[in-house]
Amino acid sequence: VDPKSILCEFYKAGQCVKGFKCKFSHDLNVQRKGEKIDIYSDKRDQGTMEDWDQATLEKVVESKGKEYQQNKPTDIVCKYFLEAVEKKQYGWFWVCPNGGKDCHYRHALPPGYVLKSQMKALIEEESEKTPIEDEIENQRAKLKTSTPMTPELFMEWKKKKIAERDEGLAAQRAERAKNDRMSGRELFLSDASLFVDDAEAYEKYQREEEFDAPENKANSDSAAPTGPSTASVPDDDDDELDIDELNELEASLSKTSIQIQEPSAET
Repeated sequence: VDPKSILCEFYKAGQCVKGFKCKFSHDLNVQRKGEKIDIYSDKRDQGTMEDWDQATLEKVVESKGKEYQQNKPTDIVCKYFLEAVEKKQYGWFWVCPNGGKDCHYRHALPPGYVLKSQMKALIEEESEKTPIEDEIENQRAKLKTSTPMTPELFMEWKKKKIAERDEGLAAQRAERAKNDRMSGRELFLSDASLFVDDAEAYEKYQREEEFDAPENKANSDSAAPTGPSTASVPDDDDDELDIDELNELEASLSKTSIQIQEPSAET
């Protein structure tokens, strides 16, 4: 064996005084090159989920997911996979009990999935936080000078904010009108007279309609048949009689009856 392939133990301990005359190697890389690989262990087995962060977990799931994501007909997450993740049993050599690589369910964490242990820590963290009301009161207490809020001050502040908002909207509408980019509603609100019909246009339409009426009547007369008209003539006789006419009629009837009775009496 070449002595230069062996690391000097005195040099390793920092006590070798021979220097370059030492027959053993003073190169620390020699020891690293000479180490034998243990074929019965895997460095990946040494890492467990307890030492993993979220990024490492997602990386492991992505690397193993390529074996399971080929032609899977469903988006349902495998319950065995979730159970293994929750119990910290998921690792490089974890095999799904539901058929291994033939499992038809997804072996991937759902978007935004949070472990129960992480959820418990988040709940505890939220419970330890100061309520927002107390935080506001603490911040107000730190102020050196403050003005007490009264209804009058609040209404004054509200009016000021409304005025500022109206000014901003007016400026925005003016800018849009300047650039010819106003909507129909904005045009109507700014000037409603733009959407009213002109009075002259209305009269012109009426005149045209009136002028067309005689022409239509002449056309209808020319289209009528030349034969005798079958239209019925209204009867001007009035069957209803007033009181005077009834009295005259009764008198004439009575005279007629008397004249008829006189010849019969003579005979």
